[in-house]
Parts: sequence; structure tokens; C-alpha cells
Amino acid sequence: MPRPLGELEDSVMTRVWKWNRPVTVREVLEDLQQERSIAYTTVMTVLDNLHQKGWVRREAEGRAYRYEAVSTRAAYAAALMNEAWSQSDNPAAALVAFFGMMSAEQREALSDAMRIVGPVSQAPGTVSEASATQVPENPGDAEPEAER
Repeated sequence: MPRPLGELEDSVMTRVWKWNRPVTVREVLEDLQQERSIAYTTVMTVLDNLHQKGWVRREAEGRAYRYEAVSTRAAYAAALMNEAWSQSDNPAAALVAFFGMMSAEQREALSDAMRIVGPVSQAPGTVSEASATQVPENPGDAEPEAER
């Protein structure tokens, strides 16, 4: 399970995920500076840390790097939810409580997701095609994706 991202890591990754393309430290810095005062070296350090943790890959471009997400925000959120659920001593009760907190829109999204995943009769321990985008337990050890 990936460790949850810190506040600044999440702010940086939110931009990387939203833009869905390789980004520079300067681009992230300029966008973050619309919300807060932050130094170039701070953003550079955060992106380097995210690279070392396996959340982003980077490619040299001159004297700088372009950074790109290794996984999607949806896969990250799913991994966090799965970890939280698996910590429960009563997973069924945890799910009932979680579903009870959902808005109507969230329950509709859950219903749509269940239709995509398919019947519940799948044997335990098997992996469906829908789970192919999961975040690895340790993103730093993940196999690099094939070149696009």
C-alpha cells in the first residue's frame, strides 16, 4: 500500500494528474504560486521525492526534467480506500458504514462501477481487468511502463 501523500505532495500530484502530460518544475511552481508563496527549490525537492517514491517518472530536457505521473489519481484513491477497508476487523460493517456516508451521486457512481466490474461471483483472489490500474504496494519498485 502506498503511503498517503503529504499536503504539498498532494498539491503537486494534483497538478501532474490534472494536466496529464509531462510537466516542468517551473510550470508546477507558477501554478502553486497562485495559491501560496513557495520557492522553486521546494517544488523541485517535492518532485524529486515523488520520483524517488515512484509516483512520477522523469525525463531530462536540457538541464531540467519533465515529470509525468506513473499512475492515475483514481488508482491512488482506490489503493487508499482498499487499505483503510482492509484494516477493519469487520469489513462488511465498514462497507455498510462507508456506503451510508455516500451521497446519492456517489452511490450512483458505485452502481456504475459495479456494472463495469461485473458479477460478484468472481472467485476470491482473482484479478479482474478493471483492477489493472491499481497502484503497486511500493510504487518505487514498480516496473516502468512501456514507452508510449
